[in-house]
Amino acid sequence: MSRWAALPAELDPRVRQLVVRLRRLKDHSGLSLRQLAARTGYSPKSWERYLGGRSLPPAQAVEALVRIVGEDPSRWLALREVAAEAWTNRRGKAPAADARVREAVLPEATTTAPQILTARSQTGAGSRPHGAPPPPRSLRVAVVAGAVALVLAVSSTVLLAVRLPGGAGQTAAPLAASAASAPASSAQSAPAYSCRVERVGGRWYAGISPTRGAVLANGHAGPEVAEAQCLLRRAGISPGGIDGIFGPLTEAAVRRAQQRSGLVVDGIIGPHTWKALRR
Repeated sequence: MSRWAALPAELDPRVRQLVVRLRRLKDHSGLSLRQLAARTGYSPKSWERYLGGRSLPPAQAVEALVRIVGEDPSRWLALREVAAEAWTNRRGKAPAADARVREAVLPEATTTAPQILTARSQTGAGSRPHGAPPPPRSLRVAVVAGAVALVLAVSSTVLLAVRLPGGAGQTAAPLAASAASAPASSAQSAPAYSCRVERVGGRWYAGISPTRGAVLANGHAGPEVAEAQCLLRRAGISPGGIDGIFGPLTEAAVRRAQQRSGLVVDGIIGPHTWKALRR
C-alpha cells in the first residue's frame, strides 16, 4: 500500500473523508499515478492534487476511478457532492461575504493613502492638531472588536443561506433571514417538527419531506433532516430530538441504521440509506 503524505490540517472533514476513500481505491487498484492517468484521462499532476487534498476531483474523475475497481459509482458521487458543498462554502461564498462586509465596515481600507490625505486637506475633517494625543487604545480596541463581531455575524448568516441538497428548490434562506432579524440577546431555538409517520405505497413517510435522494451529512439542517430523524425513530434508533439539525447524535443513529441494513457505514444519508429508512 502507498505511503501517503498527511492531508492539510484545514481540510474540511467531508472533503477529507472523500480523499481518504479515493486513496484507498487507488491503492486497491494497484495502479501508479501514470497508469491511473492513462485509464481515466486525467493527468498524473491532477491526480496528485486530487489525492493530496489540494484540489477537489471532478465527478467524472471520481466515477472513472470507481469503475476501475468495479464498484457502483452512485454512492461515491453522493459522497463527492457533499464534499463539493463543503469545498465551495470554504473557498468561495464565505470569503466573498467577508470581503464585502469588511468594505462596508471599514471603507477606508479600499481608499489609498494619497486619497485620504487629499480629502482631509480639502475638508479639514478628521485632522488632529499637532501634539494632540491619539484616541485612547481602549477605544480603538472596541471599534476593531465591534467590526470583527459584525463580520462573523454576517458570515454565519451567509453560510446558513446555502442551498440544502436534494430538496425541491428549498433553501436555508428563511433560516438566514430569521437569524439576521432576531435580537441578539434572545435565545434562538431550532424549529419544531412533528412526526406523522404513515405507510404510503409500500414506503414509510413522516409527513415532512418526500425526498428519496437528498444527500445529508453532519452539519446539514432542514426538513429533509427532520424527515430522516423521524424515520430513524420509527425504526427504533434514537437520533436525539426531531429538530432538523444533523448533529453527532443523528450521525450515530444513521451509522447504526446502515449497519443494520448491511450498507456502507459512513454516517451519510444518500439514496441507499433513504431506501432502507423508508422500506
